[in-house]
Amino acid sequence: MKMKHKIIATGVAAAFMSTAAIAGFKQPAPVDVDLVNRFAQGDMVSAQQAKDDVTFIGCGIRKIDTGAGIVSTGFCQAGDADEEQFTCFTQDPELLAATASTADFSFITFAWNEDGECTRIGFSTQSFYLTDKMVK
Repeated sequence: MKMKHKIIATGVAAAFMSTAAIAGFKQPAPVDVDLVNRFAQGDMVSAQQAKDDVTFIGCGIRKIDTGAGIVSTGFCQAGDADEEQFTCFTQDPELLAATASTADFSFITFAWNEDGECTRIGFSTQSFYLTDKMVK
């Protein structure tokens, strides 16, 4: 009888340990666009899983051959549940380098000046931004 209880207890403990391993800390960061203070932030998973069809966030780079050379333009864009949206653009080499460092499931933050030029672009890729599907 004692051996049976040990086996059951071991099985229960293993089940709890495996659940804890996949659960992990989560920190959703819903997208927020602040048009007054000219910044936006949020994580890509929260944007993709938003209950509406207007929330998004992301950054990218476009390279265009003008015939006289390659012109690189970076941009960041976001829209939140309140339907506030903004897209900023940059050709600054350091901000382009920052834009190129994005990864799937990143937290993104960016700011812009009164001319719509990006003045800050930042990314953070942490385990707590991953979806449950990615962790399993």
